[in-house]
Amino acid sequence: MLEDIDARIAAVLADDGRCSYTDLAEKVGLSVSAVHQRVRRLEQRGVIRGYSARIDVEQLGLPLTAFVSLTPIDPAEPDDYPERLKGLSQIEACYSVAGVESYIVKVRVASPSQLEALLAQIRATANVSTRTTVVLSTPYEDRPVTPPIAPAAILDQD
Repeated sequence: MLEDIDARIAAVLADDGRCSYTDLAEKVGLSVSAVHQRVRRLEQRGVIRGYSARIDVEQLGLPLTAFVSLTPIDPAEPDDYPERLKGLSQIEACYSVAGVESYIVKVRVASPSQLEALLAQIRATANVSTRTTVVLSTPYEDRPVTPPIAPAAILDQD
């Protein structure tokens, strides 16, 4: 678990990865140099894994999002589906899950016909059966993670 101040720094950066050190210092109540050192340590520890831009996928021509559940046809085969499918650029995320399915992948494509072609490619490449859920709308996505507050910080607030 992170110290309270590190959790607050992480929360601010999760919400705005372009926040300046000056603004960040002001928001968490530290000096700019102290914030800079803490951010560097959070990066070195792997708490902050990087910074990225949020892209409007519809403007890229990829309006169709779907979740595809993968179930092995032959359970004796190696569980290497992520490796087999990593070359398919339409797959945005891959989750190992508990339940009937082994994995769920999130895909983005331009049209239903492209989704159909991608599903055929996934089935052939990974030797799996698929179950697909098409996203109708996305009220929110990529919400910033809110790190838990340390128990000592909770007691200090009372």
